[in-house]
Amino acid sequence: MGVDFVSNEETIQAARKNLDQAGWDYLVGGSESETTMRRNRAAFDRVAFRPRVLRDVSQMDPSTEFLGHTMRMPVMLAPMGGMQRLHPEAAGASAKAAEAFGTIQTVSSVSEPGLEGTMEAANGPKLFQMYIQGDWEWIEGMAPRIKDAGYHAFVLTVDNARYSRRERPIVGRSVPATLNVQRVSPGSAVTWEMAERIRDLMGLPFAVKGIQTAEDAEIAVERGFEIIWVSNHGGRQIDHALGSLDTLPEIAKAVDGRAKIVLDGGIVRGSDVVKALALGADCVAVGKLQGWGLAAGGVEGIVRALEIMEDELLSAMALIGVSKVDQIDGSYVTEGYPVTPPHEMSAWVNMPDARIP
Repeated sequence: MGVDFVSNEETIQAARKNLDQAGWDYLVGGSESETTMRRNRAAFDRVAFRPRVLRDVSQMDPSTEFLGHTMRMPVMLAPMGGMQRLHPEAAGASAKAAEAFGTIQTVSSVSEPGLEGTMEAANGPKLFQMYIQGDWEWIEGMAPRIKDAGYHAFVLTVDNARYSRRERPIVGRSVPATLNVQRVSPGSAVTWEMAERIRDLMGLPFAVKGIQTAEDAEIAVERGFEIIWVSNHGGRQIDHALGSLDTLPEIAKAVDGRAKIVLDGGIVRGSDVVKALALGADCVAVGKLQGWGLAAGGVEGIVRALEIMEDELLSAMALIGVSKVDQIDGSYVTEGYPVTPPHEMSAWVNMPDARIP
């Protein structure tokens, strides 16, 4: 299937046509009122650029390194559970797209074709993200599988102490209304001490995903975690939290260069990448954009979505006066104000009827 999208709003429109209501609700929804999800987007809308002019930007290079791997741009694929709802190849398609484009994939422990199958789908660096789904014996059983498969780092999701109420699928009856009330996540028993035990067991570069405060970032750094993943789960866990980008400056200040910082939540444009780097992230991760690309056209859909984002990134970089991503810092941004109501698709003003239900 060939894709020739010229804007990612076309990617979204194609994804909607290809998904049933349950699949669409799963991809685009957040928890409860979806306030956190909207704040993710609003946080980017509140940042304005301070462009510098008369600089030589004739030779552009958006590449970066992360964990010793060269990335075509500082954008990796975020872990996504349930990708089989969006496309038959699921995470295997993301693996192929990451290799084709030249970036890093983070593989979810709750997406097909599983940790070994996804690793076998394509070459290229991959991180493995895990939800705790059992006791310590279960964790000990997972560790050799992850290491033997060849993953380059381990990502522990830490913001899932309880299953949230995602009301789009609940109201749509695609999940039982009692599911989230009855089930307490095994992650509810995970502590900093257990996270350290898991890190020592894995023996890989280790990320804690779901950090939203300077206090927790400081604890993570003091305990020796190499990667601080700033995330509110795309607005799919705690409702009424701050947008991820809003929390980044205090977290970056607390980390103070002692660990790498990854940011996700609301990142859909190349200009969003510039804003995140300016405020302290080393790289970002995209979830919904990846899902839209997957649903729109499988491997080619994801690659095309990334190509469009890269073009946007290059434009934003050149127009603020930088030619390499390591030149981006806080001097290029300032406080602005949103001009459109925020939602998960509000970055595309030409979208028919704005938000697609």
